[in-house]
Amino acid sequence: MPPAAAATIGSDWWSGYADPLLPALIDEALARNLDLQSATATLARARALRDVAAAGQGPSLGSGASAGRSRSNDRSANSLRVGLDASWEADLFGAAAAATAAAQADADAAAATLQATRLAVAAETGLAYLQWQGARAQQGVAAASLASQQQTLDLVQVRQRAGLIGGLELEQVSSGLEQARARVSALQHTQAQAEHALALLLGRPPAALADRLAKAPRRPAAAPALPTLPQPADLLQRRWDLQAAERRIAAQLASLQQREAERRPRFTISGNLALQAATLSALGGSGALVAGLAAAIDWTLFDGGAGQARVAAQQAALDGARIDWQAAVLAALRDVEDALSSLATSQQRVDALQRASTAADEALRLARLSYNAGLSDFLTLLDSERSALSAADAWASARTDLASSHVRLYKALGGGWTADPTSTGIRP
Repeated sequence: MPPAAAATIGSDWWSGYADPLLPALIDEALARNLDLQSATATLARARALRDVAAAGQGPSLGSGASAGRSRSNDRSANSLRVGLDASWEADLFGAAAAATAAAQADADAAAATLQATRLAVAAETGLAYLQWQGARAQQGVAAASLASQQQTLDLVQVRQRAGLIGGLELEQVSSGLEQARARVSALQHTQAQAEHALALLLGRPPAALADRLAKAPRRPAAAPALPTLPQPADLLQRRWDLQAAERRIAAQLASLQQREAERRPRFTISGNLALQAATLSALGGSGALVAGLAAAIDWTLFDGGAGQARVAAQQAALDGARIDWQAAVLAALRDVEDALSSLATSQQRVDALQRASTAADEALRLARLSYNAGLSDFLTLLDSERSALSAADAWASARTDLASSHVRLYKALGGGWTADPTSTGIRP
C-alpha cells in the first residue's frame, strides 16, 4: 500500500487534478445529470410518504354537509345536515409509530442514495474526461508515429529508385504505415466514445461538448496527493451506499414491528357534532344540535394464518436487507483495496514506461542514422519504429490509468462527505 499523505478528502476533490475544465464539467454534471434528478425525485417521494405515515398517528377531523328529500305514503320530508366528524385510533401496540419509523428510514436511505449517486456521477464524469484525454494523448502519439513512418517510406522509395533495395522493404514499410493509419482511426473512435459518454453524464446530446473539449489543455492530468486513508470501521460511516443499506435494514425492522403490532387489537374513538333539521332556517334552532361519541375495538381472531405469513415474509425481507448490507461492506472494502493496489502498480508502470519510451526514442534515432549510413538493414529500423510507438503508447495509457486510479480511490473512500445523510445541498 502506498503511504498516505496528509491531505484530506474535500468536497471538491476533483480540483486537485490541476485541469480547469474538469471542475466545470463535474459541476455541470451534478446540476444536469438525469440519474441524479431521478434520485432527487425518489427522495422527495420518500419524504412525502414519511409525512403521510406521520400524519396517520394523529386524529383526523372532517367536515361535511348534506341535503336530502324522501317520500313515503304521499308524504315528503326534507333533511339538512352540517357537521364535523372526528376519529382517532389509539396506537396501543405501536403499529402507527413503527410505520412512521419505517417511512423515515426509507427517506434516510433515499437521501443517502442521492449522495451516493452524486459521488458516482462526479467520479464517472472525471473518469470519462480522463479517458477522453488519454485517447487524445494516444492519438497524438499515433499521429507522430504516422508522420515518422511516412518519412521512412519516403526514404525507402528514394533508395529503391536508386536500386539499393528491393520491393520487399517497400511493402514492409507500407504495411506499417497503413497499420499506423488504422491505429489513428481506432483512437479517434475511442475518443469519440469517451466524448459521448461524458455528454450523457452531463445530460446533453452526444456531440454537444465538441467545442468545449477542443479547448481542453493538452498536458496530462496531474494526479493529486493521496488522502489520509480511514480505518475500515470509519469507511462504514463514509460510504453513502453503506449508510443507505444500513437505513434499509432499519426500515425493514420497523416494518416487521408494524406487522407484529397489526395482529393485535385496534382501539378507535370517533365522534361527530352536527346541525340537523328539515329546513335551512331550522338549522339555527336549539333542537338542531346533534352530537355523538363512539368507541370500537377491532381484533381479528382468525385469518387463516395470513397475519403470521405477513410477519414471516417481513422477517425474510429483514434477513435479505442484512445480507445485502454485508455484501455491500465487503464490496466497499474490495473497492478500496483494488484502488490502492492499482495506484501502487500504476505509478511503478508509469515510471518504467517513461524510461522505456525515452530509451526507445533514442534507439530509433540511432537506428535511423545507422540505416541512412548503410550500416544496418531495414528490419532494424522497422523494429525500432515499432518499439518506439509501442513504448510511447503504453506510457500515455499508463498515465491515464494512474489518474483514473486516483478517482476510483476517492470514490471508494466515499469522496468528500458530511455527517448529515439527509442533506441534499452538499457535494459528494
